[in-house]
Amino acid sequence: MDLYSGKINKLIEELSSLPGIGTKSASRLAFYLVNEPEERVKRLTEAILDARENIHYCRECFTLTDEELCPICSSVKRDHNTIMVVENTRDLAAYEKTGRYDGVYHVLHGAISPMLGIGPNDIKLKELMKRLEGDVEEVIIATNSSLEGETTAMYISKLIKPTGIRVSRIASGVPVGGDLENIDEVTLLRALEGRVEL
Repeated sequence: MDLYSGKINKLIEELSSLPGIGTKSASRLAFYLVNEPEERVKRLTEAILDARENIHYCRECFTLTDEELCPICSSVKRDHNTIMVVENTRDLAAYEKTGRYDGVYHVLHGAISPMLGIGPNDIKLKELMKRLEGDVEEVIIATNSSLEGETTAMYISKLIKPTGIRVSRIASGVPVGGDLENIDEVTLLRALEGRVEL
């Protein structure tokens, strides 16, 4: 038996199809939206439609933007000789929050995963290699430390090494506040290998 009318059920169903939104959260959002002033709901709807119609990939780094070039690629204050390669736009945002990186990025939109049928041609590798024809001094590979991320990092490294461009990989290891006894061996090994002199 349905608890609500068809239109409310439809709204809950659509909201629960969003990533990370379960039925309970979708119900709360649906009731919130139904009780909001009509003008507020119209602004939200227009913002969603406007974003869907006008946001696309930056022609340089392939992050999401509503301009031809994203603010990072168009900035003259950024070091365009250093490119950090990330798997997705959320990773780019995470590095930007640190405020410590002043180079530019390249978003792959995925990682190589033979088990999932994702090969080198399914991510933005050709576009990366095209960018390297310019004046690039270093590529920092910042893919995840998962099997797919490591595979992608090794593949990219092998592609770039013959060009003479410096290739580096972000260090990974023990998280701040982490107990050594609870950390897996691979992470501990990466932490040991990525150690720095004090």
